[in-house]
Amino acid sequence: MTTVVFGASGNVGKYVAAGLDSAGVRVRRTSRDPGAAGFPSGVEVVAADLERPETVSAALEGARRVFLYAKPDGIEGFVAAAESAGVRQVVLLSSAAVVMGDAALSPIGVAHAVVESAIQKSGMDWTFIRPGMFATNALWWWQKSIREEGVVRLPYPDALTTPVHEKDLAALAVAALTEPGHEGRAYSVTGPEALTLRQQVRHIGEAVDRDIAVDSTTVDQARAELLKTLPPFAVDGILAGWKAGIGVPAPVPTGVAEIIGRPAHTFAQWAIDHASDFR
Repeated sequence: MTTVVFGASGNVGKYVAAGLDSAGVRVRRTSRDPGAAGFPSGVEVVAADLERPETVSAALEGARRVFLYAKPDGIEGFVAAAESAGVRQVVLLSSAAVVMGDAALSPIGVAHAVVESAIQKSGMDWTFIRPGMFATNALWWWQKSIREEGVVRLPYPDALTTPVHEKDLAALAVAALTEPGHEGRAYSVTGPEALTLRQQVRHIGEAVDRDIAVDSTTVDQARAELLKTLPPFAVDGILAGWKAGIGVPAPVPTGVAEIIGRPAHTFAQWAIDHASDFR
């Protein structure tokens, strides 16, 4: 049976596809632009865009399981196409923002809730993976200033977060797609340890063998810098998350290791894996 991986060139999707390959599962990768995605030779690839439902049916033909990322635009079209194709299970990369206290006021939480609701109302089995802070967010926040200036400017350098490695999210998705018992489950996922933003920058410095300074900045200055690469709703969510991590315990690490059968990756390991991105 074929398993379709949407966004198979993305940070998480590429590891989901590779993990399924290793498990002997027949995988069909999708991308909006397969020619530019850099997929390995010999793999099955189909062009598909979740925001254009008319492109989805061909990708789902003969499929029984799907790994999906959240795109509220077009989700009803995806559900209709998946049900028509006979898809039995959807594993969705969602967000912990769906279950946070201010979920109804969070654009990120609302967008992911729309997708979760559409899938829950379908006749398909589902598993939701709800990560908190992605370790890869550090690329959006700090890559440019580290590479060009050797400095990170933060309004809340001692805010605690529990960043999660994309490889662990992928391993959880692979487990849900290949093992029984994950149907109807929603997993809130954090990294294995709480770290301040200052400590995370230090780990990146150790990985690239450079001293990276941490300078204090104002919230307005941080917002202006983040807006250079991110939309306003994402920037507001990031700053609110950092502020909430001041002087309060970070989320308790979840039991990802028990599901994936190995210890979760630390942020220090993530920094080593991505050292070339910061050089």
